[in-house]
Amino acid sequence: MYKAIAAVMCVCFLVSCESNEEPESSKTHSHAAAGKTEQKSGKAKSDKPAKQKAEACYQINPKTFAVERLDEQKDKKPIALLTIDDAPDQHAADIADKLHDLHASAIFFVNGQFLKKDENKKALKHIHELGFMIGNHTMTHQNLKNLSEQKQREEIAGVNQAVEKVIGEKPAFFRAPFGSNTEYSDRLIQKEGMVKTNWTFGYDWDQKYQSKKALTDITLNSPYLQDGANILMHDRKWTDEAISDIVKGLRDKGYTIIDPKAIKRP
Repeated sequence: MYKAIAAVMCVCFLVSCESNEEPESSKTHSHAAAGKTEQKSGKAKSDKPAKQKAEACYQINPKTFAVERLDEQKDKKPIALLTIDDAPDQHAADIADKLHDLHASAIFFVNGQFLKKDENKKALKHIHELGFMIGNHTMTHQNLKNLSEQKQREEIAGVNQAVEKVIGEKPAFFRAPFGSNTEYSDRLIQKEGMVKTNWTFGYDWDQKYQSKKALTDITLNSPYLQDGANILMHDRKWTDEAISDIVKGLRDKGYTIIDPKAIKRP
């Protein structure tokens, strides 16, 4: 009897962790709709990132930055995390729409400099309302190792403040430009309650792969595409064009695209 109950509980845990890839919001949005005047949501601002509502099923390995399951079972489908850097510039909202249509989740990492434009603020709000997680990618994309501690604070805390003004909460994840973290930035992001999130591989920055076909082919056939892949992509035209085929190709290979809401956070 007890074994049967335990088995049912185990199945429920697996279903809650990996059966639903759709972002939290089930609302239907269009990018055009994001440009309309928004009513105030009345959300209270918080000094911390959004609290973890989903059950924590995964963690980011602090050394390899691969995604790891928190449970011990090894006989499940391989998993992958999608991430989009340099948002919201010109293509992030379109990428979000395509991912949402495919019920695929991702983290969108924000460069604060883009939030100076109202249209980009609307794009970020749209992405968040679709249910996607938001990350911090610094204000101006500088190498943190070349900056003083004060400048690092401005680069990191400035994004948190700018994002909070738009969506009512601070980013839950942090990615340093060039993957270049410092001891000071590590302490600061821990204090800010964010998860340090570099990547395991990505190709859309390389000129050789800046077309739909080339980027899709290398992403799906990379030797670095393994269970726990943390895939780096950017707010770029060719990524926008390739994203649907990349998602479909990953699923054809048996991958589950995880919801970052289920990643363990401080």
